[in-house]
Amino acid sequence: MPKLTRISGGETIRKLEKLGFKIVRQRGSHVILKKQTPEGDIGCVVPLHKELAIGTLQGILKQAKISVEEFTAK
Repeated sequence: MPKLTRISGGETIRKLEKLGFKIVRQRGSHVILKKQTPEGDIGCVVPLHKELAIGTLQGILKQAKISVEEFTAK
């Protein structure tokens, strides 16, 4: 299992967009992304920080229902 490294919120958003997520809206420094799936909408919130903590990034991936392998492959 690949390890997560600290990356910025902007870089996280770019990777999620490559995985099919679209930016829906933004409130302050938090960007809300959504993806349409046959099971329904999947949404996640990404803070626009210079560096995201590993736990925060894990939480974002859990919300987005994406594995670490899938995220690091993009």
